[in-house]
Amino acid sequence: QVQVVESGGGLVQPGESLRLSCAASGSIVAIYTMAWFRQVPGQARDSVAWITNEGIESYADSVKGRFIVSRDNAKNTMYLQLNNLQPADTAVYSCNAAIVTIPGGAAEGYWGQGTQVTVSS
Repeated sequence: QVQVVESGGGLVQPGESLRLSCAASGSIVAIYTMAWFRQVPGQARDSVAWITNEGIESYADSVKGRFIVSRDNAKNTMYLQLNNLQPADTAVYSCNAAIVTIPGGAAEGYWGQGTQVTVSS
């Protein structure tokens, strides 16, 4: 009943920017931490940025200073601004949202299907 959908990926050249969105919908009581991950085929999935429900941001060293994570609680949506993209940033970007679906219940992580970001000259 709860769905998480990413969007905004695409093909860009090195140095360009993209803005990704992660929208949650369904029977949502509250959303706590939301996080962005990325994965290259054959490699481990890495966390890149995350943000609490109060707006506290965290970043992996590889993207710190280039990426900015934000959220709009009214829209149940998290964003990731990817600046100065490099070929090493090429990956499928997915989001995970800690969502409470029952009042007083525990938050559970929900995954989206991911959006492809390709950086190539």
